[in-house]
Amino acid sequence: MRTMSVLILALSVACASASAWAQTSTLETRMGSAQFRTSGLHKLDPGELRALEQWMATQTNAATAPVEAQLAEARAEGRREAAQLRTAPEAAPEPVSSTLAGRFEGFRRGREYTLANGQVWKQVSETSMEGVRAEAPAVEIQPARLGGWWMRVAGHNLRVRVERIR
Repeated sequence: MRTMSVLILALSVACASASAWAQTSTLETRMGSAQFRTSGLHKLDPGELRALEQWMATQTNAATAPVEAQLAEARAEGRREAAQLRTAPEAAPEPVSSTLAGRFEGFRRGREYTLANGQVWKQVSETSMEGVRAEAPAVEIQPARLGGWWMRVAGHNLRVRVERIR
């Protein structure tokens, strides 16, 4: 019974925190200035930005409402199944396999890598590798375990952190 109470409390706090966070912080704060600008959101006027933030808040509230309703029902009935309540799992990020469009000239922080599939990735780690030349090498981009992405170029054992910018 104690475990169920702790779980219900934890889920309640998580739902309330997500909802409150979405409503109280700005989109730029949540995304970070660099991603905010890269996404082109800095071009919105204050009214458009406020409308987007309000829409996102309603989406967050709509997503947490079913879980909150289940929690309230579980609390009222004291059901053992409350320990089984979970939100729907997020889709796992998919790895990317492609080739670089053009020439690979090594790794350096800030360098952008355009893939043959049209995606553009930017290196965010400090890792560098100079003096390398390869024409359209194969590239693997894998999700990192704790968030973010790792990129590896075929024929090189080094991997670097990257973020998708397009």
